[in-house]
Amino acid sequence: MKSVQIFTLLFLTFLFRVGQSNAQQVPFEQEVRQISAKYDSLGWRTGSTVFTGSSTIRMWSNLEETFPHENLINTGFGGSKASDLERHLFPLVIKFEPSRIFIYEGDNDIWAGIEVADIMTSLDNIVTRIHLINPDIEIFLIGAKPSPSRWEKKANYQIFNQKLSEYCLTKEKLEFVDTWAALTNPDGSPRPELYIQDQLHLNQDGYVIWAGIFKPYLVK
Repeated sequence: MKSVQIFTLLFLTFLFRVGQSNAQQVPFEQEVRQISAKYDSLGWRTGSTVFTGSSTIRMWSNLEETFPHENLINTGFGGSKASDLERHLFPLVIKFEPSRIFIYEGDNDIWAGIEVADIMTSLDNIVTRIHLINPDIEIFLIGAKPSPSRWEKKANYQIFNQKLSEYCLTKEKLEFVDTWAALTNPDGSPRPELYIQDQLHLNQDGYVIWAGIFKPYLVK
């Protein structure tokens, strides 16, 4: 009996270490599990609106309070790229059976030097997969914001936003959300007062502007 217990303990230890190893090998695996488990514990309803993407979404801490009459789920995960969301699409989006999805990806991709064509391939895979499951889901692709700390790649971000906008015209139930214009001055320069100290992420004033951008899509 004792030998069986020892074998069982060793086997469970092995499974635990394999699980840890796999989690370390897959980017954002632990964070994604925590986000998914959070909403499992809180409870969620089908037909919700999911906001997902990189840290600009994750750090919108008062999203639910901003739109209190909407059933919102925030599954943003910091530092992510479009390929990361593609990899974790089920636990962050599909499992919730939403009616609307807002996606912010591409910002970190451009900064990392990933080609726009590769970003668009990942986003197209995401959109296609979602609409294969339910073609009536509304998907909104959010354009990259004009962060002062990344202004040296302004042209790259504008090209990406243009491609994103053009892509959204090719499919039904797909719309582009522009956040660039509202966060820039009349001369086209970024507004540093709308960002926290790192000049990359929005502060509360920045999110107030975002709330105004998204309100027409949420409050109809």
